[in-house]
Amino acid sequence: MRIVPGKQYIKSYRKLPPKSRDAVDKALRVFVADPFAPSLRNHPLKGEWAGVRSIDAGFDMRILYTDESDHTVVLLVDVGTHSQLYG
Repeated sequence: MRIVPGKQYIKSYRKLPPKSRDAVDKALRVFVADPFAPSLRNHPLKGEWAGVRSIDAGFDMRILYTDESDHTVVLLVDVGTHSQLYG
């Protein structure tokens, strides 16, 4: 699986505090090993985010991504807290 960070993901990731970055990095390592590991709570989004999926990266941190080519390429769309992304 190749993970490609999108422009908005990179911008949001850089703004995260170090502890949150660590949680995101850990979640992505789990994701690469098993995209549907229970701890990630991987699920599709609805409404304006239809076509995008979300995984958990700690208490309130979410990573949004799109799946290109059956998990051979994953585009990271954005990262942040629930309220930052959906609020």
